[in-house]
Amino acid sequence: MEHISLKGKTILLTGAAGFIGAALAGRLMAQAEEGMCLVGVDNVNDYYDPSLKEYRLNRLEELSTMHPEVTWEFVRGSIADPELIRGLFDRYQFDIVVNLAAQAGVRYSITNPDAYIEANLIGFYHILEACRHSYDGIQDKGEKGKYQGVQHLVYASSSSVYGGNKKIPFSTDDRVDNPVSLYAATKKSNELLAHAYAKLYNIPCTGLRFFTVYGPAGRPDMAYFGFTDKLRAGDTIRIFNYGNCKRDFTYVDDIVEGVVRVMQGAPSRMAGEDGLPLPPYAVYNIGNSNPENLLDFVDILQQELVRAGVLPDDYDFEAHKELVPMQPGDVPITYADTSALERDYGFHPQTPLREGLRRFAEWYREFYL
Repeated sequence: MEHISLKGKTILLTGAAGFIGAALAGRLMAQAEEGMCLVGVDNVNDYYDPSLKEYRLNRLEELSTMHPEVTWEFVRGSIADPELIRGLFDRYQFDIVVNLAAQAGVRYSITNPDAYIEANLIGFYHILEACRHSYDGIQDKGEKGKYQGVQHLVYASSSSVYGGNKKIPFSTDDRVDNPVSLYAATKKSNELLAHAYAKLYNIPCTGLRFFTVYGPAGRPDMAYFGFTDKLRAGDTIRIFNYGNCKRDFTYVDDIVEGVVRVMQGAPSRMAGEDGLPLPPYAVYNIGNSNPENLLDFVDILQQELVRAGVLPDDYDFEAHKELVPMQPGDVPITYADTSALERDYGFHPQTPLREGLRRFAEWYREFYL
């Protein structure tokens, strides 16, 4: 593994207005590595309420004024626009690329497949091509003071790639050839494309399979957020598979900590016996390794919503819950084996579910009430 200091580095962060992207940008600013230039890209689409994305961007602008040692620039645009991506790479000469831009959501992929092909496949292809061409014209990649091209591409995959795997916990050594949604298929395709580019062009690439990320300023299409909206409106929440699902909920700050550590440790470039490059490529799970039953999760959520004052003390939860069958594209359990992440980066997510939901409930009260 090659250590990369973030000091003085120029970093591209796609999906910067998204849930994880904005949290990561804020953390990098707060880390205040001198001379760092952070360029965020996002098309700020309307998959969910764009005002939430604008809220995140406004917070980043405020943070940037507090940390002048870090240069922050934001560009509105799509990674599926090849001219935009080429222009950014030519202008900034990125050292590290973190690709979090993607069309998310399992159920949405069933009815809106075009969005997933455009963002997750075509967009990611343009990122890979730009990383490849960042090496053009570089004769001596070890010459001090010269631009070396992209030193590390870190990109978001998903626990969805495990599909209906029966073996738990899910390990990156498991076969993931049976996706149950188009979204999962595009994320597995990202891993395959990154592996091919790592092999062919010696681009250090690391994929991160995120497990059910939650927290303040999150995505309204996620269960915890959607449940809160419905309960507050007096609507009924639907709990799939009659409550017999388990999810490995991972607090957003833990995800961000994992990404920052991985950014600074790139797979080593090495030659094989044939003299050709071995792919400098790795994939890791980032999850809490503690799957929670959905009924228990809902119980904790409602307690924290009452505690935060989002819901009244006498709210009748039982009257607003409905147990329903499994939905297409869903899986009964997600459960991360994070032993490789712990081995290579010394990190394991640890935020308890109650603590994470408490922070979400408090944020929700401040944002909406």
